[in-house]
Amino acid sequence: MSDFGLFKKVDLPDLSDVQLNRNSAVIMVPVLLIMLAELLLFVEMDYLSICIHVALLLGLPLAAIFFDNREITMAFQALMLLPLLRLVNISMPIFFETTLYVFVFIYAPLIIPVYLVAKEQDITLSLRGFSDVNRMWLVYVFLAIIVALLIAQGEYAILASNYLIPDLSFISLLKISLVMVFFVGLIEELIFRYILQTRLADTFGVWPGLIIASLLFGVMHSGYGAPLEVLMTAFAGLILGYMFLRTKSISFVSLTHGIVNVFLFGVIPHTGPGLGLF
Repeated sequence: MSDFGLFKKVDLPDLSDVQLNRNSAVIMVPVLLIMLAELLLFVEMDYLSICIHVALLLGLPLAAIFFDNREITMAFQALMLLPLLRLVNISMPIFFETTLYVFVFIYAPLIIPVYLVAKEQDITLSLRGFSDVNRMWLVYVFLAIIVALLIAQGEYAILASNYLIPDLSFISLLKISLVMVFFVGLIEELIFRYILQTRLADTFGVWPGLIIASLLFGVMHSGYGAPLEVLMTAFAGLILGYMFLRTKSISFVSLTHGIVNVFLFGVIPHTGPGLGLF
């Protein structure tokens, strides 16, 4: 007896896939709003940009309670650090004539919220150092310097940045190295790689998570007002993110990031592109 096709087997969607798609869609909303806010800052619509960042900073914790989903909650916690970083950056007053010290006052207040989010995230990664990277730390230090130099040369070609230190004396280089590695490099890598990239990878997959985190890293540098700098910084984020994927060493990527800034704002402005070698 024929059923005339009335009882054909129908493949129902996997509930886990539906949940994953829902989580991805929800998490993409603040991601896109952060990008929008940074693009508004880029076109000098500062007031509207600040309003969006403030709304995100206030709204993400409330939204996390509303959704009551751990994956969404963890992603919102990670994304909340980006508007916080921008608002601290914009609002921090100038205490010293030396611009270098401004970075200390911007990034030092972020240590506590970054620590609290990292502790709450329950990420199964540790703050691994060079002793854990195949115990070839000298090779990785050399690699960090080479990668940092190449990135810095590319960024300097776009920005032609001014120097943040008066000369290339040992004391000046030590000051900028400490600030750029232990404040800028470490804090930004904790935010973008250790917390954000890891969390986005859990939701979207390893490579999509890497790409989204890198794009956010790029647009968060929109304050320079140079489209190529946003693209270059996003590309640098891809490199740093891949290095983190390969080594799982936050020390390695933080050192690389910090040395990029040492070259970009310290060495190259004094020596010129090519460090005076060409």
